[in-house]
Amino acid sequence: MDAREREPVVNLALYHLFKWSVVSPMLHVYFRGRIYGAEKVPQSGGLVVVSNHASYFDPPILSNCMRRPVAFMAKEELFSVPVLKQAIALYGAYPVKRSSADRSAIRAAMTALKDGWAVGLFLQGTRTDDGRITEPKLGAATIAAKAQVPLLPVCLWGTEKILQSGSIPKPVPLTIRIGDAIAPPTATKREQVQAVTEKCAAIINEMHDLGR
Repeated sequence: MDAREREPVVNLALYHLFKWSVVSPMLHVYFRGRIYGAEKVPQSGGLVVVSNHASYFDPPILSNCMRRPVAFMAKEELFSVPVLKQAIALYGAYPVKRSSADRSAIRAAMTALKDGWAVGLFLQGTRTDDGRITEPKLGAATIAAKAQVPLLPVCLWGTEKILQSGSIPKPVPLTIRIGDAIAPPTATKREQVQAVTEKCAAIINEMHDLGR
């Protein structure tokens, strides 16, 4: 296997350390997490993981269920904080400027994909109260089209209840469903990107309707 098809060794080490010491115990014990379809996740090569989004807890939970690190965008300001900058960069986060989020996000995501990372994007672009996708954005399918890598639809069910009131995470039951990989648009033409985006959103919402 070409070394570029996998993330750097140090990233994998940090991923597994954080996963097994913090995220996995919380997901499986505290949140009584159920994961369906983990065998559908390609374990090498570029991949765009698309999901619904309802909680600040979604990025680590989603990455944990992929069995490989997933790079997510992070506010540029976080990369000016000592120690935190190095930690989130090693774990795969990439900086995005608020003033030009679309352009900088696409460039950073393309770089991560070339390095063999899976890149995670929330299809709506922001959190929703009920976890459903109502206004999917075209960024994920555009990136997949440019890089010619598959998209993987994932549904996070129940995460909107984790921080319903206060700042203490509630031990609510969570269910994660992973769908089949979807071929990228063959070109970045809007109609093709729109069609693939709507397909991803429909699949994620259908999995969400399955509930617990």
